[in-house]
Amino acid sequence: MCRGSTGFGVSVGVVTLPNATRSHGGRIRRARAFLATAAVGALLLAPLALSGDPARADDYPSWQDVQNAQGNEQATQAEVTQVNDALASTQAKAAAASTAALQSHQAATTARSAADAAAQRADELSAQAAAAQQAVQQTHDQVGAIVAGRTRTENAAPLAVRLFTSAHPEELLTRLGVMENLDATWSALGQHAIEQQGVASSLQGQAQTARTARDALAAAAEQAAQKAQQAADAEAAAVKDLQGHVTTLYAQLAALKNTTADVERRYRIGQQVAEQAAAEAAAAAAAAAAAQGSGGGGGGGDSSLGGGGVNVDPAGAQAYARGQLGNYGWGQDQFGCLYNLWMQESSWRADALNPDSDAYGIPQALPADKLATAGPDWRTNGDTQIDWGLSYIQSRYGSPCGAWAHEVSNNWY
Repeated sequence: MCRGSTGFGVSVGVVTLPNATRSHGGRIRRARAFLATAAVGALLLAPLALSGDPARADDYPSWQDVQNAQGNEQATQAEVTQVNDALASTQAKAAAASTAALQSHQAATTARSAADAAAQRADELSAQAAAAQQAVQQTHDQVGAIVAGRTRTENAAPLAVRLFTSAHPEELLTRLGVMENLDATWSALGQHAIEQQGVASSLQGQAQTARTARDALAAAAEQAAQKAQQAADAEAAAVKDLQGHVTTLYAQLAALKNTTADVERRYRIGQQVAEQAAAEAAAAAAAAAAAQGSGGGGGGGDSSLGGGGVNVDPAGAQAYARGQLGNYGWGQDQFGCLYNLWMQESSWRADALNPDSDAYGIPQALPADKLATAGPDWRTNGDTQIDWGLSYIQSRYGSPCGAWAHEVSNNWY
């Protein structure tokens, strides 16, 4: 399923292959075999000229195995099965390595967000504690001023004496009322100061607790970032190794089936994505029936980014996708729909990650590791993601305009 920034999901279908037919056994044969023979010959000679027989780590088929199997239909079919098994193994390893990198990046992002939030909270509480302490000091100053004024008044002479000896006792009575008010204000301010001091002390304690939490979360974020970098480094090494094996395996498959490596790659992607799309359609139908037609996948939030090392080039991705339309039997009139679809889903960013569903990439594959079908570099390479996405669209909706129509109606595709 594909879910974008509004609801992510994508798959891929069987590619329309020009000048080729496909038998029930799944073997593709070129109409003009001599063209393929020349291409395959070049592929065969290149690895053999380097070092004879490459190391057979993980039981990867050797070129000698391929050559020995040719000319014998049973042996050829057995070798095709071995090559396909090896491709499945590399696909699983690529999915695991890149999924680990993606998850590590998500964990680091979450840890960093928590540390930033804790730092902001600590700053806010510290500011509130400082303001409360300042208010306490102002109240103390006001009380001090009242005490000083009252002391000066009392020091002149006892108020009772002056009341009976003054020529203007009414003025003293007025002052007496003022003094009573001062006493009341003094008492109220004193009580307020006590309360403010309690608030200030509480805020200071909270601020200190928040600073401690901030420091711990900052350390956790740093540790998560280090792990994310280690996972990304491990992924890069694995992808580099696996990409070389995948290239060789498709060349071997082409040699065994008398086609080309590109034809074999596209056919395999189409087959696998068609299976993914069929399973997804069945699951969606069952869910719709259970919900009595109440709806499919809803929209998600804004996309976040899925880690470093990703080739983010929206313009380049669009150019590549436009150039691939003919391989699926579509005209250039379909590009407008494709542009709208993936602009809404991911803004054509290869690192687009839906924070709600974890759908990933330009086509917003869900789960993200479905993209491994198209190549080991699925997390970082937008072109690989597009190859998967176009196959998904073909299998699930027939065309980009069919997928876009579904997106408009359901807010997902």
